[in-house]
Amino acid sequence: MASDLPESRRPRGAFWSVTVPCLLSFALLAAHAVRSGDWGMAAAWGVMAGLSCTSLAWARLVAMAALFGGGLFWASTGVDLVRFRMAFGMDWLRLAAIMAAVTGLAMAAWWRLAGEAGRQRHHLGTDTAWPRAVAFLLAAGLLWLARQRTASIVLLLSDRFLPGSGPLQIVLAGVYAAWVAGLLLDPVRARKARPRLWALFSAVFFGQLALGLLGAHRLLMTGALHLPVPALILAGPLFRGEGLFMLVLFGVSVLLLGPAWCSHLCYIGAWDDACSRLRGAAAKKGGQGVKPRKGRGPAPLPRWAVALRWCLAATVFAAAWAMGRAGVPVGVAATAAGLFGLAGVAVMAGLSSRRGMMVHCTAFCPMGAVGNLLGRIAPWRLRVGPGCTRCGACLAVCRYNALDARRLEAGRPALSCTLCRDCIGACRHGAMRLTLPGVSPAVAWRAFAVLAAVLHAVFLNVARM
Repeated sequence: MASDLPESRRPRGAFWSVTVPCLLSFALLAAHAVRSGDWGMAAAWGVMAGLSCTSLAWARLVAMAALFGGGLFWASTGVDLVRFRMAFGMDWLRLAAIMAAVTGLAMAAWWRLAGEAGRQRHHLGTDTAWPRAVAFLLAAGLLWLARQRTASIVLLLSDRFLPGSGPLQIVLAGVYAAWVAGLLLDPVRARKARPRLWALFSAVFFGQLALGLLGAHRLLMTGALHLPVPALILAGPLFRGEGLFMLVLFGVSVLLLGPAWCSHLCYIGAWDDACSRLRGAAAKKGGQGVKPRKGRGPAPLPRWAVALRWCLAATVFAAAWAMGRAGVPVGVAATAAGLFGLAGVAVMAGLSSRRGMMVHCTAFCPMGAVGNLLGRIAPWRLRVGPGCTRCGACLAVCRYNALDARRLEAGRPALSCTLCRDCIGACRHGAMRLTLPGVSPAVAWRAFAVLAAVLHAVFLNVARM
């Protein structure tokens, strides 16, 4: 593999023969964007030029895609300009030669990157190059499409504060998605990275909300405030009969990742996760007030908690629909929703922190129940293989009340499993695995990690109140 080559065996002229053509091609594309007045696109091409200067294998693949797209752009633009000049009887040969030259430069740069010299020049992380490149392209592509399709609102914050800078934010979001994918692709690193990335998402979400309340109204999605209570994702539309943006985001994530909304994307769930980890932190420090129990890991919830969860979800959604049909004032409904949200925070602080279990997410949150139920539509499944030794390592890290001795014997977790995959990273015997019909567990793991990274990056850039 190119990544195993010693420095002395790598081609010394790779920078001049591989990187310089890329820099020239991206510089010409940036210059065209500047000439057109699109400085955001010019900055985006500048980021691509920077990626082509790195030794990252995934950056090579992304640069190849960008150069190929740039070549097609030059070819299409050249044809249009030549046709225009021919239609008006103007000289077009010199223009055609110039456009053919810049098109040829872009394709030549692509060719050099695609060859052995390009692979040796970009030699770092070849084992995860394709998944991370796909994460970049999917995240950037989805944000570009969303920016083009949302005419009623300015979706990206960069466009709100610096009009025209959207392309730069999109490319940077793609770079971020590739970085996140690199973390989530490693089972061991993913166990530590997931809660931190999740906490970052929650901090950005609520930070924008706080600044919006303090007067920075451009940080709000529509300028109209909505309570950040997860139950309102469904209860709000049931009450109002409209307002489906967050519900659509929730539905898309469930269709793509199953119940992983509750372990990767829920802006409140990160709080419950942090509270549930306080018990372990206090135990390590010898803190007082930590309820001792036999064994390791979170304290399982009683079976009646599962029934309570479904009854609570049915009650909340039925009440929202009934209040809407009965014409209950918005202020009264908002007060009820706010009190419900505060009750959820109390559950986190009072129960999750003491049991080491995410009690709010597994026994209180109505949207968690919806996510677990609808998540069965998605093809992802967590399975316990025959290599399980019942060592209990997975039980020590499961905070969703999804694993116990009975579930290990059955070979599958409970419905409350959110595919956080912490158990897979903790299993030293390779018994825990994520499955997807038609592919190996290794491929399933990579596909899930890429989708999780893409949704995280996209939601981080668009999910606001």
